Amino acid sequence: MPATDPPTAAAEARPPGWLVAMATGVLAARLHCPPADAARQLAELAERVHLTVPELAADIVAELAPDTAAPAASAQVRPVPEPADDRAREGDPAAAAVLAGAAPMAGATGVILWTLGPGGSLVLVGSAGFRADDLAGWDRVPPDVDTAAQRVAREAAEFGPDGPDRPAPGLALAPYRMALPLQRRGRLTGVLELAWPERPDAPAPAGRRRLAALAEVAALALAEDPGPGEPAPAAQPPDVPRSGTGGPETATVDAVLDPALLLDPVLQPDGAVTDFRIRRVNRSFADPAGRPPRTLEGRLLSEAYPMAAAEGLLDRLVHVHRAGRPLEPTELRLTFPVEGTPRATTVRLAAAPDGERLLLVWRLTEEDRRQAELLAQAQRLARVGGFEEDLRTGEIHWSPRLYELHLITPGSTPMPLGALPGHVHPDDRDAARRVVRSVLSRHREASAVLRLVHPTGPVRYVRVIAEPVTDATGRTVAVRGAYQDVSAQHRTEIALAATRERLADSEQEAAERHRLALRLQKAILPTGPPPLDRAGLRAAVRYRPAAREERVGGDWYDAVPLPGGRALLVIGDMAGHGVEAATGMVTLRNALRGLAATGAGPGRLLRWLNLTAAGLPDAATATVVCARYDRDGRRLRWARAGHLPPILLRGGRADPLPLPHGVLLGADPEQDYEEHTVSLDVGDILLLYTDGLVERRDRSVEDSLRDLADGLPRTGDDLDALLDTVLELSAADTEDDTCLIAVQVLA
Repeated sequence: MPATDPPTAAAEARPPGWLVAMATGVLAARLHCPPADAARQLAELAERVHLTVPELAADIVAELAPDTAAPAASAQVRPVPEPADDRAREGDPAAAAVLAGAAPMAGATGVILWTLGPGGSLVLVGSAGFRADDLAGWDRVPPDVDTAAQRVAREAAEFGPDGPDRPAPGLALAPYRMALPLQRRGRLTGVLELAWPERPDAPAPAGRRRLAALAEVAALALAEDPGPGEPAPAAQPPDVPRSGTGGPETATVDAVLDPALLLDPVLQPDGAVTDFRIRRVNRSFADPAGRPPRTLEGRLLSEAYPMAAAEGLLDRLVHVHRAGRPLEPTELRLTFPVEGTPRATTVRLAAAPDGERLLLVWRLTEEDRRQAELLAQAQRLARVGGFEEDLRTGEIHWSPRLYELHLITPGSTPMPLGALPGHVHPDDRDAARRVVRSVLSRHREASAVLRLVHPTGPVRYVRVIAEPVTDATGRTVAVRGAYQDVSAQHRTEIALAATRERLADSEQEAAERHRLALRLQKAILPTGPPPLDRAGLRAAVRYRPAAREERVGGDWYDAVPLPGGRALLVIGDMAGHGVEAATGMVTLRNALRGLAATGAGPGRLLRWLNLTAAGLPDAATATVVCARYDRDGRRLRWARAGHLPPILLRGGRADPLPLPHGVLLGADPEQDYEEHTVSLDVGDILLLYTDGLVERRDRSVEDSLRDLADGLPRTGDDLDALLDTVLELSAADTEDDTCLIAVQVLA
């Protein structure tokens, strides 16, 4: 090769580091030797022909032009979303060029290069064969996202080809992936990921040797300006000390007794701070979402707490860093995922500069801490667990109850919603697929009762409810929902079904069914007024059975205290009479109690309850009024499903509330339910009732309701006397059963 031959124009346009790396790879392939030996051979050849190593590398690479040496047009470099050091920044162009040139060697249409980040995450530093849009949102892959590259990072061994069910960037373009570990001096430094549009054949032994050499060249490209001789160590992401292993730079945060985080600013080229990276959390820190410290350290603050960052936390911290003055202790209302459910929480926080870093101290107020405990207790009693899945990052949060339902250890990798069909009984897989398809493909809420199976545990019957979460553009970016363990209810239903079968041939079947319905109704309805003092209410209830025993139906009422000074008030009427109506009433009442633990409003609760009613084995309809009272502001939010409106007694008047739109439960599973909000005053009385109070055969329900309102007492605070008077005034002649609830707002 003449020493005077000029390098190609393509070679001149590329960094010398890439030329050296590519030439080293060519020599390693031709001489059948390791890249380190090929690098020494390159240095000796350059000295022998009186050229610099980059000049000789350019000549070697020029022999391959234009087919092999020219990188693909789509080669691109993505900035590392880490405040990387100079070595990492200089290594990126070389890495992208090596990848672009090496892609045809492996027969792949796309290549991605990852380096190890803090906390086990992977950071994207170079790619070829992909558009920028294909890689959007994949700057960093958390350790709990099960991609091919993350599996290699965990096991330090080759993986694949595999796909297309495993998540990956650019999945629509090239769904099949293979990943190779990148190592320097026996230490894993990154991962090389190859992509194909169709499943490739498993590589033969010779092909595996070529892929191993390709990985060694890619690892060499990450080094800092490789020179003649042994290549320099690969660029590493900045050190982020793990919890419990901090050095002098983290001594401040370790010494703070309150929960605290040490934050590194994320700087733009102009010096502006756009975010902060969590460098360390101290031993006192407790993540509101229950995540261990190792999963937080190394992450951006906006990634770890996106809702809180958007609500003003990030702006305040940027101001503190820019001004260089501490933020005095102040209270801020922020939203965090608590037990898998987004929850607004009052946080008392303070921040102060610590050199170039920022020290953030925060603590949940006592009231919100207590409310979080009450919410967790309510979910435990209702056997409900919540979940939230970020479709952009693959991050999944489960409440502890979900780990119990799936019989896995808390802290293990949660299951995405899309994997649900693989964890249910074979007979329930079609129903599970319908739930997944409705939420992820049709962007609609869905629910189903499924049997969760486990190789070593019992089968559990769970009601799964899921809904899509959209961004400002209407694109689905997350999924959230709840699981409710209904195994006990299912066993009750089986027992009832067995009882009905045993009575089928008995002469006493009809009488037994009536008595069973009566016992069910008496067992489910509370005998006294519920305790609603924490919500600022007092209540009285009445149940008047049907005149004839065979007319016993599905009327029910419920009043449930909720965390945060709230109360749920419900009254409903299941269509029909007898055992079927009573068992349907039990199902809807228990389902609504469980759903209320999610904190959803009345309209959404009725929408979910409508899906439950539509999914009952025997088609049934029901009317319901669902109201949620909030002590703060004395606001009542309510919705109805074909039921008569509550009556408000105020200042000597008795008026039915205006009717929001809402059809019968079970009539149409696609229905939405309108909500109305009413501000109540101290002393106001709200009366909820079923239609057995006012129905007559000879006149309309509206006329009977108007007569009842006109005849109600205008004064008095004795709720029991009021309900007795209401029953006396009732002119109903349908001999149907009747439920009544009266609640009064306390000072």
